[in-house]
Amino acid sequence: MKKLNPAHVSAIFKQVNTCPYFELLSMKISELEPGRSHLEVDVQEKHLQPYGIVHGGVYASLVDAAGFWAAYTQQEGSQGLTTVEMKLNYLAPAQSGRFLATGKCIKCGSRICLSEASVVDGQGKLLAHGTVTLMVLDSLRIKGQSQLPPKFVQD
Repeated sequence: MKKLNPAHVSAIFKQVNTCPYFELLSMKISELEPGRSHLEVDVQEKHLQPYGIVHGGVYASLVDAAGFWAAYTQQEGSQGLTTVEMKLNYLAPAQSGRFLATGKCIKCGSRICLSEASVVDGQGKLLAHGTVTLMVLDSLRIKGQSQLPPKFVQD
């Protein structure tokens, strides 16, 4: 298994954690390792729906992003990934606290990748679980990708 380049991971954190959608949700990647990702959100009032609990879209965004970034770490080339299907189970409501999402790449092929992700609260209670199917696209690139350090380090 190839080793992720820490400089690449750092550049990804900087770029992704400041992108408009991540900032909108106050979501951030906290860790990337081969085949895995960790994201977090500190729940704020903006995340609540009219019943006073966290909106399902927050869970969905965490599962989607955690699955994506787990697969990204396994993708050999510089092709892009986009979600083509997501299956999500909402398992418990929450009103506050920190949500932690862990993504795991199940399989990363040349055209399709499959990941799973779980969202837990700060006490480890399982709130949501899902799978994410991603399509590999040669034409899709991360903004500024040509300036990123190499994804992998040479052994």
